[in-house]
Amino acid sequence: MKSTFSRIKLVLATLFISQLALSAQAEVTSLRVARQYGIGYLQIMVMEHERLVEKHARAQGLGEVTVSWNTYADGAVANDGIISGNLDFVAGGLGSFVILWDRTRDSLGVKGVAALDSMPMLLNTRNPSVKTIKDLTDQDRIAMAGVKVSSQAVTLQLASAQAFGDANWSKFDHMTVNMAHPTAVQALLSSRSEITAHFASPPFQYDELKHAGVRTVLYAAFLAALVEATDFINNNKSTAAAMYLEMTGEKSTSVEGLARILADPQLRFTLTPENVLKFASFRAGTGVVKTKPDSWKDLFFRDIHYLPGS
Repeated sequence: MKSTFSRIKLVLATLFISQLALSAQAEVTSLRVARQYGIGYLQIMVMEHERLVEKHARAQGLGEVTVSWNTYADGAVANDGIISGNLDFVAGGLGSFVILWDRTRDSLGVKGVAALDSMPMLLNTRNPSVKTIKDLTDQDRIAMAGVKVSSQAVTLQLASAQAFGDANWSKFDHMTVNMAHPTAVQALLSSRSEITAHFASPPFQYDELKHAGVRTVLYAAFLAALVEATDFINNNKSTAAAMYLEMTGEKSTSVEGLARILADPQLRFTLTPENVLKFASFRAGTGVVKTKPDSWKDLFFRDIHYLPGS
């Protein structure tokens, strides 16, 4: 039996850029972009499918641009790609982004381009004894993408601090298992797996519940493509759903079913960063990052500072 015992709404995906990765090139004619799994990255998929970066690059007189698109299981791997100079743009969770921002403040100067969306994250379990996080025991194993650093990991730490006191913020860390969301779904639904819970993201959580610094002009083209992709999804949910299923090859849901998920009022595609300051302040309070930002704007480029972020 599976029960939902945590329903938390926050920014799930944040897009960020490495200053060095772009500024090191005299002429930027190619971009390397990475995302993770889930509809939290649907704008990135629309940008790829509709070749929007290439479109806006041509519109801005930059000529032909080659864009490579990559998918990673967790944010830590993508962070390494930014630091090593192998990636230019990365779409990932707020947890890993705050760490990357903190560690590169005096070097690469990684900052956020914009938020992608705000979605509920569900902590699903098949353990009938678990009603709240206080019921979790050492016999439970919680699958998530990016243990200790992902949005799900930090949210679990926040919940632990609230339930057991600030000193116990990492109480459940030893029970978490690093696993890509698609694999975690299979593990949770298998009676032979040690996984008893999955801190997921859309659409995977809904599938489970069916079962018992320096910027170049190319940056502007990328941001313009992101804006268009966001508007596209908000105005064409059925088409966006079909696009997602086509690009992922997923068979677990229909276009109509996914379109209903996209229409959920709790699921919003927006460029406005939300809860970033609260998230980063908590990470600073636990000592995971050294710097506590004064504002969410400290973490993002000024292009989106006009937005009502938090």
